[in-house]
Amino acid sequence: MAYLHGKRDQLNLLPASIEDYVSGCDPVRVYDAFVEGLDIKELGLVLDSDQVGAPEYNPKAMLKLLLYGYSYGIRSSRKLERATYHNLSFIWLMGGLKPDHKTISRFRRDHWESLKKVLRQCARLCLSLGLIEGNTLFVDGTRIKANASDARSWDKKKGEKYLKRLEGRIEKVLEECNQADEAEVGDGSWIRRQEEMGSLSALKQRVAKAMQELESSDQKCYNETDPESRLLKSGDGYIVGYNVQSVVDDRHGLIVHAEAVNESNDVHQFRVQIDQANEVLGDRCAVACGDCGYAYTEGLKAVEEQGIRVIVPSQVQSLHEPTGPFHWDKFCYDRESDCYICPEGQLLTYRKTDYKARQKAYQVKDGSVCRRCRHYGECTKAKAGRTIAKLIDDESKKRFEAIYRQPESQAIYRRRKQRAELPFGHIKWNLGVRSFLMRGIKGVQAEIGLLATSFNLIRAINLVGVAGLIRKLAPTQ
Repeated sequence: MAYLHGKRDQLNLLPASIEDYVSGCDPVRVYDAFVEGLDIKELGLVLDSDQVGAPEYNPKAMLKLLLYGYSYGIRSSRKLERATYHNLSFIWLMGGLKPDHKTISRFRRDHWESLKKVLRQCARLCLSLGLIEGNTLFVDGTRIKANASDARSWDKKKGEKYLKRLEGRIEKVLEECNQADEAEVGDGSWIRRQEEMGSLSALKQRVAKAMQELESSDQKCYNETDPESRLLKSGDGYIVGYNVQSVVDDRHGLIVHAEAVNESNDVHQFRVQIDQANEVLGDRCAVACGDCGYAYTEGLKAVEEQGIRVIVPSQVQSLHEPTGPFHWDKFCYDRESDCYICPEGQLLTYRKTDYKARQKAYQVKDGSVCRRCRHYGECTKAKAGRTIAKLIDDESKKRFEAIYRQPESQAIYRRRKQRAELPFGHIKWNLGVRSFLMRGIKGVQAEIGLLATSFNLIRAINLVGVAGLIRKLAPTQ
């Protein structure tokens, strides 16, 4: 059987024009047309060909480079620089320009707000093309690791333990120095002790500063590398990172709005994310849907008051587990007397209101009643007797639970996984984004804007096709 062999010394010529490097149906042409159609002024980028000083790279070219690179998982400034030398599609996109990695990194860092706003224009473009309907929106969140070392994360317990150990070591080194003879001052062991003392003192100052930051804030963990990151619980355990939120349209699963927040959970995010997505759409959606992590009654009510149907299950509904015979929902509530009646007929009367948790507490008057009950130990083990915590606005919670149980709501909620989790799956698995490259909330917002926009463009290419999308992106004459 014959084999094909390559010949490195064979003469080949690339096309004379860079324009001929890629075909007319190459996806890279979509990115070029998309950036050319953006409102640069709205993004906050300045185009001034008459400015004095050394020439700089066109902001449009730099934006094209970042968007196209992020769409194919090339995020590092050094890898992007290399691509402008070796990848024909990057060479075509940049028109032969080859910015170095420092220039690329500086542009991304200095224009974080503009990069974040690109998604807004992309979503509005998809809305005008009919790819986003804006009728039903799904909210979802994921945790992505920050560009920060876990070893430089400090909580109160770890910091106090480390400081105590450092102080012990410092005392020991001081004692060794004091015991040294004057004749030994110049020898190597004495010099090593002095160097160790300096490094230990610097480390102690670092840890002490981290502990001060913890004391002055309500954080449970402080990271020296990226102070704005938070300790978050994810599927892989606890990580130092950011909580990434996205609002996805039901029609084709395109992202309407996305941002990174440094709150440890999703409880207060439902209203915030829906409001911002509606602002992008220019109108209110009809249905807003999220998982049980967004089941905060006050936030759900705020969205419902806008005339939006809210489909969010409670924690109990999400577990899909039958409640026991002594779960609080088996207790009868007497609205007139404002008390609960347990399955054995005992009364649990109002005790107090926790306005911070927005709960009212009910308890039996005499704890001995519970201790004498045949179900004591199963219903409650408290000596003071059984207690029930009820939301101040319990009627609203029950209303949202009833809405979730409706067949139409169940059908919408089943589509949530297909739509809301698709972008995160693509970003994490296809693009390999397991951690951010930039530090601080501003840098992370820029990366989220690029990643979300690149997902929308790839999705639009799959739905419309390269040629069709370029025709729609072309400016009208």
